[in-house]
Amino acid sequence: MATVTVRQTGSPIRRKADQRATLVGLGLNRPGRTSTLEDTPSVRGMIAKVAHLVEVVEA
Repeated sequence: MATVTVRQTGSPIRRKADQRATLVGLGLNRPGRTSTLEDTPSVRGMIAKVAHLVEVVEA
């Protein structure tokens, strides 16, 4: 199955609770951390929701 690697670039401080929860769902909790996940539509939706806080390293 295809995977996608995301890196957190922004801080969740002063962000809405749902955005913080989305970062936790992606396995991120601190700027600079990376997480490798399966490339599914639900994961892509989570990435889109916090696109201003993360970057896709590999698709």
